[in-house]
Amino acid sequence: MSGHSKWAQIKRKKGVADVRRGQLFTKLGREIIVAVREGGPDPDANFRLRMAIDRARRESMPMDNIQRAIERASGRGGEAAVEEVVYEGYAPHGVALIVDTATANRNRTVAEVRNILSRGGGSLGETGCVSWLFEVKAYIAIEVPGEDEDEVQEAAEGIALQVMDVDGVEDVRIEGNVVEVYADLSDLKRVRDLLSEMGLAVTTAEKTYVPKSMLALGERDAIQVMKLLERIEELDDVQKTFSNLEISDAVLAALEEE
Repeated sequence: MSGHSKWAQIKRKKGVADVRRGQLFTKLGREIIVAVREGGPDPDANFRLRMAIDRARRESMPMDNIQRAIERASGRGGEAAVEEVVYEGYAPHGVALIVDTATANRNRTVAEVRNILSRGGGSLGETGCVSWLFEVKAYIAIEVPGEDEDEVQEAAEGIALQVMDVDGVEDVRIEGNVVEVYADLSDLKRVRDLLSEMGLAVTTAEKTYVPKSMLALGERDAIQVMKLLERIEELDDVQKTFSNLEISDAVLAALEEE
C-alpha cells in the first residue's frame, strides 16, 4: 500500500471499513488477547495492550467485551489460545503480500487465506518469500480534524513540519486528513508519547511493513488486487494486510465510485 490511511479511506468510502460490527469486535478482541499474551494484562505496563484498548474504545466496543478478551488471554476464558501468525505470498500480477492474523486455529486460517488467493489468481508462499521486500517499522497516525479540504491540507502540512523535528522520526507522509509518521520499531512507544505530549491526535501506533519499492499496475489490474485484499481482510482471523501495490489517484477514484 502507499500508506495505511489510503487503504482505510477506500474502505470507509465503500462502506466496508468496519465490515460487520460483530466481526470488528472479534478482530479487536483478538488484538487485545495477543497483546496480553505478549506483555501482560496491565495496560499501564503493556503499551501494545493500551493501544489495543484505546482503539477498541474508539470503535465503541463494550467494556465487558474488552474485559472478557483480557480474561481469555490470561487463561480464564476456557477457550483455545489465540496466536499471532504472519503469512506471505503473492496477489495477482506479482504483487507481494503479507497477511497478519490472530488465530486459534492455524489450519483453518491458512486454508481460508490460501483459498481466497488461489481463486483470485494469487498464491500463498513460504515464510520469507516476500518479507525481504519490506522493512518493519513503527507506524503512528495523527488525525487532522476539519471539514474544509484546503484547511485540513494546510493544517496537515504544518503538523508534518513539526513532527519531522521529533527525535526518532524517520519519515512523514500526508494521506488525506492523516499525517503518517514512521520510525524504527524500537522507538514506537517513545515517539508516540512525544507526539501525544505535543497535543497531537494520535489515533494509531503499531508495527507495520513498509515496501522498499512499489509496484504500479494498470487501473483494472490494481482494482482486481484491491478487491482480493478486501476479501482477505473480511476473514475473521485476519487483522491486516500489507502489499507493495501503488494505489494511484485514478484507482482510488474508481474504487470510490463502485
